[in-house]
Amino acid sequence: MVTLLLVCCLSRRLLVSSLIVCFLAAAAAASAAAAAATAPGFVFARARGKCTPQYWSSRAESWPKMVPQMSTVSNVFGSRAFERFRYDLTLLEAASRSDDLGNAFAGLVKESTAALLNSYARKGYPYSAWEIKTLVIQALVSKQAAALQAQRFRHANQACNHLHF
Repeated sequence: MVTLLLVCCLSRRLLVSSLIVCFLAAAAAASAAAAAATAPGFVFARARGKCTPQYWSSRAESWPKMVPQMSTVSNVFGSRAFERFRYDLTLLEAASRSDDLGNAFAGLVKESTAALLNSYARKGYPYSAWEIKTLVIQALVSKQAAALQAQRFRHANQACNHLHF
């Protein structure tokens, strides 16, 4: 009887200790998540793949010689781009932009830069360089047109990751 009572007591203590450990672990995880959500800084979510603007802006691969990193957006995409963007905005800066959420023109220049690089560097990319330049010029007429074309380039850039290089 004493042995049974002792085993029962140990089992309860083990159960209570296990519950306390689980509770403390859950509380620590919750407080870490809350701290991360309120901590200063930014969330850095990047699409992965070798065809995204983020990939090209990381300089993990040499840019095609036809499109130097320091070329300006207005030199590459024409005078209409000069009207929408800073005169000295480089393609590297355009690919690195992080203000494209809710900004149709920023999204267009970011995705079109990656699309242009992909057209030169990736066999089987669905757009040629001249098509991209033409589509960008046409899309600069309105926010709606820019957002739609940016979305099309984004889809092509993401689908490009499945091509064999």
